Amino acid sequence: MKKIISLAPGRTCLFGDHQDYLGLPVIACAIDRNITLTAVENDSKTFVLNMIDINEVRVIDISATFETLEPRDYFASSLRVLRRYGCIPTEGYTITITGNIPINSGTSSSSALLMAWIRFLIEAFGINHEVTPEFISKLGYESEVLEHGEPGGMMDHFSIGVGNIVHINTKKPFSFTIVGSELKGLITGVSGVPKETIGLLGNLKGNALMAIDIVKQNYPDFDLNTSEVEDIARYKNCLPDRLIPFFEAALKNYQYTKDALQEFEKPILNLKKIGELMNQHHQVLRDLLKITVPRIDDMINAALKAGAYGAKIVGSGGGGSIVVIADPVNEDLVIEAILKAGAQEAYAVRVDPGVRIIKNIKI
Repeated sequence: MKKIISLAPGRTCLFGDHQDYLGLPVIACAIDRNITLTAVENDSKTFVLNMIDINEVRVIDISATFETLEPRDYFASSLRVLRRYGCIPTEGYTITITGNIPINSGTSSSSALLMAWIRFLIEAFGINHEVTPEFISKLGYESEVLEHGEPGGMMDHFSIGVGNIVHINTKKPFSFTIVGSELKGLITGVSGVPKETIGLLGNLKGNALMAIDIVKQNYPDFDLNTSEVEDIARYKNCLPDRLIPFFEAALKNYQYTKDALQEFEKPILNLKKIGELMNQHHQVLRDLLKITVPRIDDMINAALKAGAYGAKIVGSGGGGSIVVIADPVNEDLVIEAILKAGAQEAYAVRVDPGVRIIKNIKI
């Protein structure tokens, strides 16, 4: 019998939250918290999924085609997507799923599970395509976002699939560039307040797209992808007051992401400069998009008072996690301060190389 072990990391967004669904770039990285999927071939013609951390078991017939999908059923949607590419299950597996990515925390536990599952299926049954990090990432995006009609972007899947620190240009024609494999002084703080993804994300995306569309109607020459912060004053007068913050946030966060890319492209990374840009990015997320909660704000303030260079909320918002950049020698002091401010967890993280098979043997 075959035994296959697939591993997928979580991710943190360094720059570009609420940007990828606008076709704007993001800078994110995979982090060394992961979901591990251990699959042992069985003779039942079923996938028996033992989800240890949430005490659930699911059984899926390997011939199931899932003509209809239940909301957020990514096991099913990915099987449906992979079949189109010639990945056809022929044998059952008993699968144990474990992980140390906090659930519903903004560090992509659900996308990591999906990516580990996709990587396992390809390893077990093959696929009619060259298996590259980009291809696996696209499969994740198709399975989670397109197949379910969800409002998210592709940051999670390409961060996890490509690994390292990656700059993702989400505007067609899509492209990505690995801009680093190490980032010292990186810390994650988990608030323990569950994030709110689908509703919040859909509302913010809708308002941002509406604002941009109104500007384009009034100023046909406007191009979001060539915009500058200075353009806010020129264009915002055509917007109703309630939409101005969303337009302003899009242009400011885009500028901070472009500035951060210039820093990552330098031979020596200036952590202080990265931290300053991270703080500016967070101010937009907090004051314009209003996606923070009091505990998140307390954690960030505590980290900065303890000497961190920068900190920001991660992901869709409404709770979840923060990412912090600090002098590596001060990591312990910053972590202690975040915990004292009410964090459920806080720990140093390292950049991870991405989703991968770590074992494929016969037993």
